[in-house]
Amino acid sequence: MKSLMTTEQLLQGLKHYRRIARQDLLRAPETPYPDAFRTHAEARRTVYGELEAFAAQHASEDVIEHALSLYRSLPFSSGTPENEYAEIKGRENGLENFFLMVALDPRTRREARSQRPKLSALIAGTAAGQGVSPEA
Repeated sequence: MKSLMTTEQLLQGLKHYRRIARQDLLRAPETPYPDAFRTHAEARRTVYGELEAFAAQHASEDVIEHALSLYRSLPFSSGTPENEYAEIKGRENGLENFFLMVALDPRTRREARSQRPKLSALIAGTAAGQGVSPEA
């Protein structure tokens, strides 16, 4: 996987995305589902912070591979109501924004997406006392 961005460019881009997520946090009360919108923005902001910290210690190609690994671990939440699973959807959105920023090959993203677990596995894990509970 070849990256066209330097680590410094990655860091600048991630800081920019964190600022946008921060602005979204401030406008959450104006949305139809303020708690879900806030959780979504916080999750994106957290993803960008995690990637920033990783980028400070690793090459840009390693950061992209790390982001792909995070993406592969996220369960699918597509098709669920807008205000449910906001943290998962926020992390997914944050990672997808990162992939757009680094101009990741769409085929690579599709391959990673195909390896993601189903949401039913998350729900089963939650029922057994493991995993993350649904967000409202």
